[in-house]
Amino acid sequence: MLRVLGLGDEVVDKYVNLGIMYPGGNALNFAVFAKKLRQNAAFMGVFGSDEEARHVEQVIDELKIDHTHSRHFPGENGCARVEVLKGDRIFLGSNEGGVTKEYPIQLTKEDKEYIAAFDLVHMGLYSHVEHLLPDLLKIGTKLSFDFSDDFTEEDIKKNIDFVNFGFFSCSDFSDEEVKKFLENHFQPHNSLLCVTRGEHTVVAYNGLEFFEAEPDFVTAVDTMAAGDSFLTAFLIDYLLTQGKEIVGSLKKANKFAAQSCLIEGSFGYGKSYK
Repeated sequence: MLRVLGLGDEVVDKYVNLGIMYPGGNALNFAVFAKKLRQNAAFMGVFGSDEEARHVEQVIDELKIDHTHSRHFPGENGCARVEVLKGDRIFLGSNEGGVTKEYPIQLTKEDKEYIAAFDLVHMGLYSHVEHLLPDLLKIGTKLSFDFSDDFTEEDIKKNIDFVNFGFFSCSDFSDEEVKKFLENHFQPHNSLLCVTRGEHTVVAYNGLEFFEAEPDFVTAVDTMAAGDSFLTAFLIDYLLTQGKEIVGSLKKANKFAAQSCLIEGSFGYGKSYK
């Protein structure tokens, strides 16, 4: 069993056409999916003081995910507004992380000792913890970073040297463009970079060779967190197999991601809101 930590963002996704909010956020989704995959998962982030924050925290407690090193501040919890049309989620706007952005985490000595016990720490472009990467690198645990689908070259240059695993969403890239992109951005500290492309082949690169796998197709109920579920399942299997079965890890991740598209919200637990 692995010990993994989702570091950074937790939000509620408010489905405006349904009047229901669901817990989510890249870092929290990672922890929840890792727990679902029977790993020892924890979350560390910043909670607000509103009803939205209370709902997320109650769900985390119900799932028995440790979040004892999280912070609490007065103000709005991270919140995004979305709607789902024919199974596909469409973002309408957000408060850009709320208190997560307003009160960025600064690591204490106790935090660093806590983090050092994990096999992997995952964060993303919207986790508001990029400033912690130098300290995390010194701690020595493996680091994963989700660059999402609207990264910039500046985002890559600023973060790529610190991480072992990098994930990108590039649905409009051709096969040739994907491979050139991965070759151009792979750095000596990286173990593996991976590009997902929606309904097209996922491609991973370890600095020596490329690995590909076709996605699993389902009639999606909600595509929210499909990418988060993919990268979580891939990382878990990659680490458990010590990177010896990369194509197999990609296939397992595609299957897990497809199943997550059959659940409303990132991982369920919806609640009506006014």
